[in-house]
Formats: sequence, C-alpha cells, structure tokens
Amino acid sequence: MNSLTVKIPPALEQKMIEASIGEQITKSELVRRALLAYVARNYGDKTKFISARDQAGDLVGCFSGGPTDLATNPKHMDGFGKV
Repeated sequence: MNSLTVKIPPALEQKMIEASIGEQITKSELVRRALLAYVARNYGDKTKFISARDQAGDLVGCFSGGPTDLATNPKHMDGFGKV
C-alpha cells in the first residue's frame, strides 16, 4: 500500500479522531473511506465500500447463551494457545 502525507488544521484532526473512534477504525481507514466516497461521488466510480459488518450483518447478534464479557474478561483466555 502507498503512503501519503497530508497537512490538516488541528480542528479537522480533532474531528477526524472523534470520527475514527466513533467508527472504531483507524484514522488511515477513515481517510481511505472518505477518499473512496469522494471519488465515487465526483468521478463516477461505482465502487461502493462494503464493510465486513455489511457483508455479515445478519450474523451480528444472532448467537445467544455465550458469556457476555468474552471480549473484555481475561479469564476466558486462560490456556488459549497452549497444547
């Protein structure tokens, strides 16, 4: 993947940080998505971003009966990766 350095004002950086936290994505991913949307809207690119959640959205929340704190409780990782 290529790199690009962009200078932005502090107020825009703060909004970008807030948006990336809200979307739970990196700032780089936020910028990639924004550029993709801009190019698609203004230059006729019909490529639409499809997130993993969009692709598997019907699976989100479909399981029940598991531990509610699986992602946050370290005791669930006891013995993980050990043979």
